[in-house]
Amino acid sequence: AVPAPTTPVAAPAAASPAPAAKDEAAKDTVAITAPLLGRFYAQPEPGASPYVSVGSQVTEDTTVALIEVMKTFNAVPAGVSGVITEICVPDAIFVEYGQVLFRVRPTKTA
Repeated sequence: AVPAPTTPVAAPAAASPAPAAKDEAAKDTVAITAPLLGRFYAQPEPGASPYVSVGSQVTEDTTVALIEVMKTFNAVPAGVSGVITEICVPDAIFVEYGQVLFRVRPTKTA
């Protein structure tokens, strides 16, 4: 008799805590989303330093990226004061309107 193939039951269960941990970390942050669809650029020109990186301090007016649509480059302002905690998209990819680009831990004001 050939034994029936077994399916790993523990693997899907082990994967489920990771999204919960990610949601927990995202709870204290504010998302910076794409104001329009187009190609996302993290730096002003090829070879230049990125506008922001994880740990960068930003204000509401800080430019965090560019989005290009039809050869027009549009600056993406942070819209919130705080510290960049996550960069959610790689450079030079196509992003959709409303897609999360960055996560920021807001600065507490007294």
